Amino acid sequence: MTLSIYSTFSKEQKPFVPVHPGEVRMYVCGVTVYDYTHIGHGRTFVAFDVVRRWLEASGYKVTFVRNVTDVDDKIIRRAAERNVSTTDLTNEFTRAMQEDMISLGCLAPTHEPRATEFIPQMLDLVSMLEEKGLAYKTADGDVDYSVRSFKPYGKLSGRSIDELQSGARIGVNDSKRDPLDFVLWKHAKPGEPQWDSKWGPGRPGWHIECSAMSRHYLGDTFDIHGGGPDLIFPHHENEIAQSEGATGKTFANVWMHSGPLRVRNADGTEEKMSKSLGNFWTIRDALKQTNAEYGEGNGNESLRFFMLRSQYRSPISFNAGLIEDAHKGLMRMYAALDEVEPSDVVIDWSEGYAKRFKEAMDDDFNTPQAVSVLFELVGEINRTKDANTAGLLKALGGILNLLQRDPKTFLKGAPVGMDEAAIEEKIARRAQAKKERDWGTADAIRKELLEAGIELLDGPQGTTWRRA
Repeated sequence: MTLSIYSTFSKEQKPFVPVHPGEVRMYVCGVTVYDYTHIGHGRTFVAFDVVRRWLEASGYKVTFVRNVTDVDDKIIRRAAERNVSTTDLTNEFTRAMQEDMISLGCLAPTHEPRATEFIPQMLDLVSMLEEKGLAYKTADGDVDYSVRSFKPYGKLSGRSIDELQSGARIGVNDSKRDPLDFVLWKHAKPGEPQWDSKWGPGRPGWHIECSAMSRHYLGDTFDIHGGGPDLIFPHHENEIAQSEGATGKTFANVWMHSGPLRVRNADGTEEKMSKSLGNFWTIRDALKQTNAEYGEGNGNESLRFFMLRSQYRSPISFNAGLIEDAHKGLMRMYAALDEVEPSDVVIDWSEGYAKRFKEAMDDDFNTPQAVSVLFELVGEINRTKDANTAGLLKALGGILNLLQRDPKTFLKGAPVGMDEAAIEEKIARRAQAKKERDWGTADAIRKELLEAGIELLDGPQGTTWRRA
């Protein structure tokens, strides 16, 4: 089976054919760095991290670009509230975002450009649009995109100009020619970041940065453009209008969007994650809770695994119970790897489990089906105690960036009610009791530890323990 991908643009899943054989160039919209990243961001970036990893495992050379929006109305407001410069604010939250992505097991992008570093490229693109009659300077000094002048507008989202017009409103002081038009270059306001241009000092609109930065790194036409579902309209629609309007070429061949993330309440209802509803989770908050519950570093992997148990386009519900289920699944896999020392293996994609794993991933990155193959391997390891099978489990898990921790460390989990020295002392007492055939004392120690959340595992090399 060859790799096939569903494109939001065509609404079809088709075999993937890169622009240049053996190479994949992909762009994923990053975050506006005025606050900490939230779980919705995490779901999107984990999804595209797996896309990238599978492309690389399939033999492609991948150029992965993820931008940083570091000039924006929200940034300006937040910096003013905190009485800091926009540069200091965006530096702080860019570092935090990068730390969060590492915590979720995501590879660093090949390129991570900041909007403020690409002002000249944005101005060049605006000039190209103006020369083609697709951009105009307004009376208040902005430069706007003329939506009606780009006939295919709406082709990604499926919205017609008439449909958009019916919901559009124009303010009394708005100098747009049409309420659908969007800003490419904003005229300068006192105290705001600004750059010189032939239209006067100002700063870029939101959409133009991605068109300019993707073109710089990936060319006029590239393979995959990705992002969250909320970006389909207007952001990605406007990117197409800008890029294709300027170059006359197809912007991106495949458009990929992750599914929405919703929060599941205790009563089973689901709702959008929102600060106003009090159900907003930053990645940092979620990791703090999961690591406290499952062990430092274990919570990171459990949260990642939770996200990969749903296919990237599917809606995903977020609550602690679902993450606990994911953690228990990882414990089953790590328990198999703890029981049997994995051999180093070279994956043969034509054989058995590996073949089914590949078929799942080639089917639009179907991670739930790929994970089901991992659980099949767990069953096989438990039956056969085969080191090569354990090695294959670890190798396939590694493609998803799972199962690479020390099994004993993962299984011990978070600190329990006694320190490790005390646990080992009780294990030694139990061993002595068994040696003296004092089965009552041995059983009482096992029960005491189990009630404290500690499970004992007796094996040929002695007794080990893990969190129950």
